[in-house]
Amino acid sequence: MARLKNKVAIVTGGTKGIGYGIAAEFLKEGAKVVLCGRNQETGVTAAAELGNLDGQVVFVPGDVGDIESLDDSITQTIDHFGRLDIYVANAGINDPEKTHFLDITPEQYDKIMDINLRGMFFGGQRAARQMVKQGDGGVLINMSSVNAHLALDSQMVYTTSKGAIQQLTKVQAVALAQYNIKVNAIAPGPIDTELMRRVGSDKQLMNTILSRTPMGRIGTPSECGRLAVFLASPDSDFIFGQSIYNDGGRGFQAFPTPGYKTLSDEEYELFQRLSKENT
Repeated sequence: MARLKNKVAIVTGGTKGIGYGIAAEFLKEGAKVVLCGRNQETGVTAAAELGNLDGQVVFVPGDVGDIESLDDSITQTIDHFGRLDIYVANAGINDPEKTHFLDITPEQYDKIMDINLRGMFFGGQRAARQMVKQGDGGVLINMSSVNAHLALDSQMVYTTSKGAIQQLTKVQAVALAQYNIKVNAIAPGPIDTELMRRVGSDKQLMNTILSRTPMGRIGTPSECGRLAVFLASPDSDFIFGQSIYNDGGRGFQAFPTPGYKTLSDEEYELFQRLSKENT
């Protein structure tokens, strides 16, 4: 039986990467999905591809850093499907380049925090208001990261935002429990996304990441999607305010795994080729 049958979900940043993987798994479980993203062409293409899963999916252009856009995404969701049951706050950006703490500008800080934290805060607020209005509960899922607790000094603003998201998840859960709105977060490790492909352009760094990931591989967006299905379904109804790590063990591996397998030149070239094809 489809676990999300007739549920309506918004997935921000749902046109590619982890968001796309979540949307696909939601559709397979019977949900109706609204993809939100800033790029019109990418969004239309993603909706067309996901429509082949025989689910109902639409693309709504929007920017989570803009409050009016957040409001519009809720309004359009209600116009399309009549209600909102699940809100996945997945949209996020990373530091575009490695910047030392001493050199980060207020503009850099604000750009990342506006999307990663402020957008998640007010997007969740807007979604929860609609769920409260409907009167029968709902689900918020926030996208954190294994870097919420790993000190990655080359991505200082990004990691700071992800740490804050875990606390936001807890306080949202407490504030919304009385309305039967369940709030949890997913904290991925290395996942095959556009960001990971940029990281993977450095073979030595890629091998370092794998050496500290006990499973010895990077994860897939669909694996994040299946976790999101679990958190959105009644199967997880007593899981509350938690950040669930989907990281292959990356978060607790302090030293290289004994005998870990490095990427051969052939495997690395294949990774690069597949990454380019899927970008």
